[in-house]
Amino acid sequence: MTSRRTFVKAAAAMAGSLGLPSLGGATRAAPNGPIHRAEKPLDILILGGTGFTGPEQVEYAIARGHRVTLFNRNKTRPGFFKGRVAEELTGDLNGDTSALAGKKFDVVIDNPTTFPAWVRNAARQLAGNTKHYMFISTTSVYSDQSQIGIDEKSPTTPMPDGVDPYTLDPAHASRYYGALKTRAEQEVEKHYPGINTVIRPCLIVGPLDRTDRFTYWPARIAKGGDVLAPDNPDDPCQFIDSRDLAEWMIRMAENRELGLYNAIGPDKPLTIAQMLYGVKAITAAGAQFTWVPWEFLQTQDVRPWRHMTVWQPPYGRTAGYQRRSAAKAIAKGLTFRPLAVTAQDTLNWHHTRPQKEQDATLNGEINGLSMAREAEVLLAWKARKAAG
Repeated sequence: MTSRRTFVKAAAAMAGSLGLPSLGGATRAAPNGPIHRAEKPLDILILGGTGFTGPEQVEYAIARGHRVTLFNRNKTRPGFFKGRVAEELTGDLNGDTSALAGKKFDVVIDNPTTFPAWVRNAARQLAGNTKHYMFISTTSVYSDQSQIGIDEKSPTTPMPDGVDPYTLDPAHASRYYGALKTRAEQEVEKHYPGINTVIRPCLIVGPLDRTDRFTYWPARIAKGGDVLAPDNPDDPCQFIDSRDLAEWMIRMAENRELGLYNAIGPDKPLTIAQMLYGVKAITAAGAQFTWVPWEFLQTQDVRPWRHMTVWQPPYGRTAGYQRRSAAKAIAKGLTFRPLAVTAQDTLNWHHTRPQKEQDATLNGEINGLSMAREAEVLLAWKARKAAG
């Protein structure tokens, strides 16, 4: 297991890089060298584009010299790129897509789609009017998450019998998330045969992520004290920085790379201890970790992913959840910035959020464990150990 000293060195190296202003007031590390303009500018349509990964795609595409058009409901950060993108079209993938009528693009990047009907609705305007369709799916499509080394050939999750994905109540979407994405991928192949790229990311992290699925750890560790850590320090851990995903997708569009790809980081195996000590290395709060076995966490109703974010038990039906393969994507140029950069930038961005949102992170209102509940579980665990 990599020591904390390794991450202290990484953090020191990161601190020497230039800080550049980023979206939402976060600080991003300087890119690895200048961003060069692409050899051939593309007309790119981004569905969504103002949420989490989308803004990073827009920024990188513009820097590369591409002409970007956005299509969304104009509800998340309206006017965020006003004057910087070629056009901003307003509509709804769940309904009115008429603003796309008659438009032609070199590439369409579909960020927000969960429901297959959204692919179908957009295709009414876009099928035949784009040379390349890129769809962000998810590794949650895989049906057997106990399999170690899941790759693009692994079986996916079918829609259960009797469940119509086109009439499904959105309130039940999370229950069928993997199956819905599987069916959406099938819609992509139906409408854009031979010209599509399907990207299956694992957990996406970094600045602008309001789910707190990774943000919880930098925010909590920066507060210091005794931090509850899940299970075993050597448990595996996988995630991808939204900027690594976004920038790679733009490069994939430039090269017109087609097919299926798992977008998973990092490039080398990472343990949950390495991740937590890596986050600690960019703080000065002196946090200490207490590792609590999964068996005990279950008795305390502490849930993986929801309370212990990023982490899933590496046993049984989730044994392969954090051990999937990204070899195919890495061979096509997927790169990863250092953990220290992701952690620092995420924490900097978190500190720009409204105080109510910052408080919600440490209160476990979205994901993560509230500090009060954390203290209770730690007290119970120490009492259990003392009792033998």
